Amino acid sequence: MKLQLYVLRTVATRVLGAVLILMAILQILDLLEVTTDILDRGLGVGGVFYYAALRAPALFQQVAPLAVLAGGLFAFSQLARENAVVAMRAAGISGYRIVAMAVPVAIAVLALDALCAQVVAPRTDPTLSAWWAATTPVADRKAPASRTFRAGEDLVTAKEASPNGARLTDLTIYRRDKTGALTERVVAPVAQFQAGAWRLQSPVTTRYLGDRVEPMTAASATWPTALRPADVQALFADAPAPSAASARRALENGGSDRPQSFYATRLQTAFSGPIAALVMLLLSAPVAWANFRSGQGAVLLTSGLAAGLVYLVADGLLSALGESGALSPILAAWAAPVVFAALAVRAFVSLEG
Repeated sequence: MKLQLYVLRTVATRVLGAVLILMAILQILDLLEVTTDILDRGLGVGGVFYYAALRAPALFQQVAPLAVLAGGLFAFSQLARENAVVAMRAAGISGYRIVAMAVPVAIAVLALDALCAQVVAPRTDPTLSAWWAATTPVADRKAPASRTFRAGEDLVTAKEASPNGARLTDLTIYRRDKTGALTERVVAPVAQFQAGAWRLQSPVTTRYLGDRVEPMTAASATWPTALRPADVQALFADAPAPSAASARRALENGGSDRPQSFYATRLQTAFSGPIAALVMLLLSAPVAWANFRSGQGAVLLTSGLAAGLVYLVADGLLSALGESGALSPILAAWAAPVVFAALAVRAFVSLEG
């Protein structure tokens, strides 16, 4: 039990240290670009901390895999240098069990990464965008650019959306028949999401019936669509990164402005992405078997670091191919984790043998 706690504590402290260092570096680089603007807007030091807090979930997603890789490499190399691995194996503890002792750390990072990606960041990112837009000096504000997207079978153009996604302005809805011909256009100055449905204010509906055009007006109307405020927030975000929920809704005729392959891949990577923490731990594990007196330690350290970086590149490349439709979404999301995890297992099975 003491040995297990020692391994767990060693890996946990190294991973935590790597997380803090990497996040601090990214936060500093990010704040170097915006601190002057925050202070010029009269938001003070409190505004700087508020910005940093809202950015933290997105930054954690970026550093989580690298932190596990770096922390794992440092922790396992320390165990190897202290001959702790030799002592544990002499006591009858297999190398597989030693690696298993560190797995809870990777699972904790994996869970926190998933929490940030699927729950926290989808809320903090719109809050940050709304706060940044609201504090922009009037002279520097730009007219909002209209967005075009698909809501089910409807093509939609809207000029602006409220921060909570429950209000659209200058809305135009185009409806088509099965051949793609335009059959109806609905123009409304405001669309408000109320009681689970979108209400159009003063809509003007124009129907195209062959050579005839029939305009109609109404005080209000209901827009039957699966679009939800969360979808609107994602569509109007400066750098949209759909969560699993929003990607699933897009595939189920919710709001979308990308090909179906993009959302199908994002839905898969929402589950495969956090697995990177576990893969990185496996890639760093062979260092525990290193003999640093013979120079093997440096080789395994370099190999582990290189393998982790290649994994990130390969995973990003495959995901991009999946989003463009050139590759199956399942293959694009899961190929890199499965292949690199298998290679890592093969490496320490060989060393353990």
